[in-house]
Amino acid sequence: MHITERKTQDVVVLDLEGRLTLGEGAELLRDKVASVVFQGNSKVVINLAGVPYIDSGGLGELVRCSMAAKKANGSVKLIGVSGRVVDLLTITKLITVFDTHDSEQEALASFMATA
Repeated sequence: MHITERKTQDVVVLDLEGRLTLGEGAELLRDKVASVVFQGNSKVVINLAGVPYIDSGGLGELVRCSMAAKKANGSVKLIGVSGRVVDLLTITKLITVFDTHDSEQEALASFMATA
């Protein structure tokens, strides 16, 4: 798992590449989001376009990241969600937990709409 961080206005965008699985991938995401929120950035977009596979540990970590941002009065939005990941989120009923968008611009605009 490799994570690239960039900032657009007051939103941090995390581009993920690799498998989001229990262990190293999930830990890396947990640490990155904790660091971002600790620095005062509670608006986070996670780009999953480069993630071919997510297991239950990875899903749990996405939920934890969302909760960490909510505690800081922010939120996590997902973009680049493949059909396979959408199916997984739907089956686990987590599709209602996450705010998913088709593009980064759409996700950024949704933060501005709720400001």
